[in-house]
Amino acid sequence: MNPRHRPILTGLLALAALWLLAWGGYWYARSTRMTADKVRQYLLSVDLSRLSGEARTRAIRELVRRLNALSWEERQKARLGPEWARWLEAMSEAEQADFVEATLPAGFKQMLTAFEELPEAQRRRTIDDALKRLREARQELARGEIPPEWGAEGPPELSEEVRQRAIKTGLKTFYAESSGRMKAELAPLLEEMQRMMENGVFLRRQREAQQ
Repeated sequence: MNPRHRPILTGLLALAALWLLAWGGYWYARSTRMTADKVRQYLLSVDLSRLSGEARTRAIRELVRRLNALSWEERQKARLGPEWARWLEAMSEAEQADFVEATLPAGFKQMLTAFEELPEAQRRRTIDDALKRLREARQELARGEIPPEWGAEGPPELSEEVRQRAIKTGLKTFYAESSGRMKAELAPLLEEMQRMMENGVFLRRQREAQQ
């Protein structure tokens, strides 16, 4: 080999090695990244109603770990599946309360405080917008086909009683006084509302109320 070409070849080999390392790292990260499908597979593989004691605690703790590792979009998908409802139904009130507390995203308390500061009309509008987004997500998830577990009415939504109490009372007070089951019902709505707050929706609503 011509000695003058050796540095060029060495550089090309080094570049190829770096490219292979980067590509391998990308595929490794992709294969280990938590997804809604992996959470769904876990929910299907474990029958919580048949577990007790330490095995039950470990199973719930593992679900917490998987859920907290999801991105917001994947988290939303995971919460809207029928497998999710079956797991929550199998949990006790105390387990549901602990589970919701362990999986609520960072900044949750700030969202509750910001919601409290909105006038009642803006609270109503904000909750209704969040519910609309959740319905759209469910429709997209179902792709026009309603899973048989949900029946003809489709996936469950926030009850009207819960909606009215949240609007009148304010989420901060209502959440503090809610049972574990109610907190579990509120969780998807609260996460959607937090996303709205992070996108500046609450701030715009406050400005609209002042005008």
